[in-house]
Amino acid sequence: MNGTPITIGDDLWDGDDEGVVNTWLYADGANIKEGDVIAEIMVEKVEMEIEAPASGTLKIVAEAEAVIAKGSVIGHIE
Repeated sequence: MNGTPITIGDDLWDGDDEGVVNTWLYADGANIKEGDVIAEIMVEKVEMEIEAPASGTLKIVAEAEAVIAKGSVIGHIE
């Protein structure tokens, strides 16, 4: 898939715990701007915000409630 991947950074939380995509704040296909908070993930009862790494159209790969690990690609910006 072309575009900029939305990746869960290896340094976003300590340890090897998995997280969950709590919610997407924009719908698939929405136009977003770099720096917008686009999703919230939950790790060990701590909520973290994911910002758009680029401007463009959001393509969601990991739906809400999906289990994710560090390094996971949860979407793309096209």
